[in-house]
Amino acid sequence: MIKVLLADDQRLVRAGFRSILDDEEDITVVGEAGDGEQAVRASRELRPDVVLMDIRMPGMDGLEAARRILGDHQLDQVKVVILTTFDIDDYVYAALRAGASGFLLKDTEPEELIHAVRVAARGDALISPSVTRRLIAEFAARVRAPEPGPRLGALTEREREVMRLVAAGLTNDEIAARLVLSPATAKTHVSRIMTKLDVRDRSQLVVLAYESGLVSPGWLAG
Repeated sequence: MIKVLLADDQRLVRAGFRSILDDEEDITVVGEAGDGEQAVRASRELRPDVVLMDIRMPGMDGLEAARRILGDHQLDQVKVVILTTFDIDDYVYAALRAGASGFLLKDTEPEELIHAVRVAARGDALISPSVTRRLIAEFAARVRAPEPGPRLGALTEREREVMRLVAAGLTNDEIAARLVLSPATAKTHVSRIMTKLDVRDRSQLVVLAYESGLVSPGWLAG
């Protein structure tokens, strides 16, 4: 059972999401929060698998709440999905850098919401990969010139290849098919890369791929 915490200052939004998610046999909404402080407190008390986090809330906003949750080693299993009314938003990029699993537009279809929760819970891929990739690429184009630095030097050529495909939004199964590997081998590669680079989530891996120059803005896996 996937446990979900809803963090949004609008009751109607929370009620709508709860209605959609609670209808699923494998998903249950375990709590709600109306601001960032409540979201952090509820995450520590309820230990949800996924927090659907609105960015703009009174008091502590969703970005700061995401940082605190994702920076708490006792909450390592908690995934945060950012909710936004905009598909291009500075806050969203900052949240991805903090380790959020991705973002979701508030007007998304019910099926996409359900899929996003399941994907985030298993930590398999970013939410809406094509849109998230465009978002990251746009903001990566604004940062200073990439500096590869020593971190990527720890990766083998195969691991760099896998990291590029992760940056393209591919799942482990898709990476396996692209490189003619078993899904288990692809998953092992991704896990080793994250361990070597000391990143918490695939989203941080994607951001690092752009910021280090391993991939460039506008790059797509052919």
